[in-house]
Amino acid sequence: MDYLSNDKLVIVGAAGMIGSNMAQTALMLKLTPNICLHDVYEPGLLGVVAEMDHCAFEGANITCTTDPAVAFKDAKYIITSGGFPRKEGMTREDLLKGNCQIAAEFGKQVRMHCPDVKHIVVISNPADLTGLVVLLHSGVKPECVTTLAALDSTRLQEALAREYGVQQSKVTGAYTYGGHGEVMAIFASKAFIDGTPISERPLSAERWAEIKHQTVHGGSNIIHLRGRSSFQSPSYNAVKMIEAAMGGDPFTWPAGCYVNNAEYQHVMMAMPSVIDGNGVHFCAPAGTKEELADLHASYEHLCEMRNEIVELGIIPPVSEWNRSNPNL
Repeated sequence: MDYLSNDKLVIVGAAGMIGSNMAQTALMLKLTPNICLHDVYEPGLLGVVAEMDHCAFEGANITCTTDPAVAFKDAKYIITSGGFPRKEGMTREDLLKGNCQIAAEFGKQVRMHCPDVKHIVVISNPADLTGLVVLLHSGVKPECVTTLAALDSTRLQEALAREYGVQQSKVTGAYTYGGHGEVMAIFASKAFIDGTPISERPLSAERWAEIKHQTVHGGSNIIHLRGRSSFQSPSYNAVKMIEAAMGGDPFTWPAGCYVNNAEYQHVMMAMPSVIDGNGVHFCAPAGTKEELADLHASYEHLCEMRNEIVELGIIPPVSEWNRSNPNL
């Protein structure tokens, strides 16, 4: 059985629905036979391992542990969904303090046990902040940490496809950037609908506002419909991100990445990006004046939340970041 890599992949939060789906997806895509499942909840963890064993994946070497020292030893790739899930009525930002504290401990464990990790994907919300915390406390290079932001763009794509009555893949060039939260920037001025510029098939202001609302609240809608936060789409996209980092097909949906340039400083945010075997690479988005203004507003919101976790003592002030992570 040919696998993409033999490197150790660790899935953190593996007892949960996202974690268990990631384990199955990684094995179905044949990323690596060497998968370690880690969670603090041992009964659920053992149940997931049993499920994976019952799938009878050929050549798989599935291990599990509640001990982070064992889990992270020799790890080369990690996906973490460790944290509290969002419940109905909650925003991603409502999870800020608790999940950032969990992310800080995770980052410290990476620093201690696998400082040479090649790539980490962070899912736990609010991902822009938990990813930043992981980056600071792990000490790894910025291109080695990404956060799951693609779902906002895939939700926008789906909403536009439904509106225009075309297959979802026929909608191209529509993305969301900035924060993976309630204040995101939606870029669709350069979108194409089945090869036709969206400018030639304009929507009313009212309908466009409704589509933007559907995109921003896509996760909340799933909670309302299913009674729990989404798990299948984040699992799949996160595994595809790690697949790209392992040297598979590049991941070209927007990823949350560390940005520190002339315009945006010291934040983790979604940008036009590519993940490949060398990590994540991003560029500046092109859009209308209104779209770029929305992106700046999203950036300002991220800065406010970043400053909040500084005040909570979860991360140091920006001026001290180089001491925590010399790569910054």
